[in-house]
Amino acid sequence: MRISDVQRCEVRPGRLVEWTFSKETVAAAAALRPDPRPPAHIQESHIRTARSVREDGLFVPTWLGTAFDLPGQVDLDALEQAFHGWTLRHETLRSGFRWAGDDMHRFTLGEDDVSLHREVIGDFADAAVLTRYMQDRFDVAADALGWPNLIYTAVVRDDSTSVYMAFDHTNVDAYSLQRIPDEIRGLYTAGVTGSPVVDTPAGSYVDFCRQERAKADGIDDTHTIVTRWREFISRCDGRLPEFPVDLGLRPGGALPSQKLVCEPLVDADAAAAFEAYCRPYGGSLVGILAATSLIVHELGGQPVYRTVVPFHTRLNSAWSNSVGWYVGGAPIEVPAARDFDSALATVRAELRANRSLARIPLAHVLRLLGADFRPTSPDMYSIVSYVDARAVPGSARWAEEKAYGLIRVSYGDQVCAWVNRLHEGLWFACRYPDTAVAYKNVRRYVEGLRDLIVSVPARDHLRDVEAVFS
Repeated sequence: MRISDVQRCEVRPGRLVEWTFSKETVAAAAALRPDPRPPAHIQESHIRTARSVREDGLFVPTWLGTAFDLPGQVDLDALEQAFHGWTLRHETLRSGFRWAGDDMHRFTLGEDDVSLHREVIGDFADAAVLTRYMQDRFDVAADALGWPNLIYTAVVRDDSTSVYMAFDHTNVDAYSLQRIPDEIRGLYTAGVTGSPVVDTPAGSYVDFCRQERAKADGIDDTHTIVTRWREFISRCDGRLPEFPVDLGLRPGGALPSQKLVCEPLVDADAAAAFEAYCRPYGGSLVGILAATSLIVHELGGQPVYRTVVPFHTRLNSAWSNSVGWYVGGAPIEVPAARDFDSALATVRAELRANRSLARIPLAHVLRLLGADFRPTSPDMYSIVSYVDARAVPGSARWAEEKAYGLIRVSYGDQVCAWVNRLHEGLWFACRYPDTAVAYKNVRRYVEGLRDLIVSVPARDHLRDVEAVFS
């Protein structure tokens, strides 16, 4: 799915309708007893970070969302039924947290207590005004420190309807967002036509949280994984790794606002050629990280590229259709290489050696390390992520449906980059601090990445041709 923000996802005028949990549902949640299933470590860390930053006087929206079109004139009753059925299917959407002193306790609504309230907000003739309204509304409705922390909306027109759905990050990851258009469309079509719903079972992320936390809480600071993280962080001068180029930030300065770059990187043919070249080393993920290591060494001069690579934690098939935040991180270290093939070999070896570290939540590891990692930024570290999304149900229709994965760009001192492989090629998106220096270096990184992706297979092809005629 193309990653964007709400400003760049083809918002068009229309009548805005929104759905939130009803007053009765909110009242039922307020009366619930605690759910003994704890938050995942990543959920707790996210909420504590939001609270810490808020206490420092800064409101930092961090919601995620999705946008996509439904063709033709919409049946709002059927769309509401689709939203309701989808919410019941994924337990995390009707689960939240309350504070008891400094402890977080979960509560979870039963299916019978969930109902939606529909409200027609009004007609918007100006796309820019509508965009500003939706961003401001999502900031409040999908706030990490509030509950409910999700909202569903539709911009209705005679010939099509655009659906926008926003969630606090505790409920969703990128893969969750990618599955939404196909699931909502299926439920909506069933409601319109009266056909039966094809209901593939979806595991509960709330159950996953309990299982993952029990496993993680069973280790102590002598565990091998904790030791390896301790050594990695020590080599990062006691911190988690940042993007190793100049971002124009003052040490100890205020948390800067951020900008977003999102654009096509290369077309489908170039993406396929790059994948073919990198396949002996593990594929395009290895290639993107290897290319990044070469580029940032050229830009920043650091002798070793260190980063934390995000990996999904949907290791059991029960979670494959589930909405939730199934993400862990593994550290890698890539010394400056003499060429791309050498970098590929190093990255492959690092991923093979360290991927298992992603199975224990980093937030728990940091707590065991005992260091002062009081968060002052919504991002603990910089990332470069690669995902091949072509196998996601409905992905072939994303361009036609104007489907986007939405991120809220607000404040942060890190660089977070995503490279997604779509049917039409590679799509690039990146959040970075809003400074002139960061803009210059991020642009140099994007262009360097594009050039390497295109040129490496071309050089290999040229060598083959020369060998034939030599």
